[in-house]
Amino acid sequence: MTLEDRMVLAVERVRDRLLRASAALEQASIPYAVAGGNAVAAWVATIDTSAVRNTQDVDILLRRADLDAAARALQSSGFIHRHVAGIDLFLDGPDAKPRDAVHVVMANEKVRPDYALAAPDVSESQKPAGFRVISLEALVRMKLTSFRDKDRTHLRDMLEVGLIDPTWPARLPPALASRLQQLIDTPES
Repeated sequence: MTLEDRMVLAVERVRDRLLRASAALEQASIPYAVAGGNAVAAWVATIDTSAVRNTQDVDILLRRADLDAAARALQSSGFIHRHVAGIDLFLDGPDAKPRDAVHVVMANEKVRPDYALAAPDVSESQKPAGFRVISLEALVRMKLTSFRDKDRTHLRDMLEVGLIDPTWPARLPPALASRLQQLIDTPES
């Protein structure tokens, strides 16, 4: 297999994982929303498909009360539930690594105790295609709350295509507004 084939395969596997997981949750009528890099990609694609960035995993927002039902639904699609380092995830088969997984973000809970805000509820989502995606405003709040390097990159991508703009800090809590303003003022840092 050539390097180019491996690159294409990596992207296809993530996309397949996203579609199988969301289809299983849809079929079981379990409320969820795609979050993380795939949500950013979905939103960026609404403006400029050439600006879409690939991501290595799938993040799904679920309510804790729905975790057991989600586990049953995802198991029917070949996923294996694990709880690793305080995180629930669904490995894509018995030989999969944590990177080859659907990672769960618990709705209405803080991802980390020191985070300013809890993750949004799955109700803050929409279904622009074959799967539910976290709303743009909720996604921006999540990215500003985490504010890791990859989150800042995702926010810059959304700024670059015009999904978010200098009017957005006024919509946000002060701690998050200052983070977004920092990115608006110094996009290269």
